[in-house]
Amino acid sequence: MNEPVEAPGLRIMRRLMLLLLSVAMIGTAVDLMLLDHHEDFWQMVPLGVIALGVVSVMLSTIKGGVGSVMLMRVTMALFVCSGFVGMGLHYIGNNEFQLEMDPSLHGWSLFVKSITSKAPPALAPAAMIQMGLLGLLYTYKHPALGDSLQEAGSDGRRRSGA
Repeated sequence: MNEPVEAPGLRIMRRLMLLLLSVAMIGTAVDLMLLDHHEDFWQMVPLGVIALGVVSVMLSTIKGGVGSVMLMRVTMALFVCSGFVGMGLHYIGNNEFQLEMDPSLHGWSLFVKSITSKAPPALAPAAMIQMGLLGLLYTYKHPALGDSLQEAGSDGRRRSGA
């Protein structure tokens, strides 16, 4: 079986992306644990997704096959989704808190107070989105996917190359 070939520069870039992704995941997991971000189901979601991310990075490093690349894609899509859900949950929690503090708030002033609140920071879950996008970038035109997945169009037919 032929091993997929990739230019040395691209191979180094992919490895650096995995290293950066790993550091970000571990740092975020440690941060969440130090903040006691594990009190209920929704707070455990990012920790679970990060654990899956660590496994998928390890499989991509060890195996590097099409299965591990596809697992990475699914996992990184979960990162992006969990980031958006987290931002929504943080914003809703901040919104409720701001309304308890000052029931007269509404409109733009309520939005600004909620989005700039420090606990919980409404935009902190965007780090999950960034990690997910980095992982998806790692899988872009990955050599393990081979020509069949690389050259297939959205309709599944092969494109003719020029």
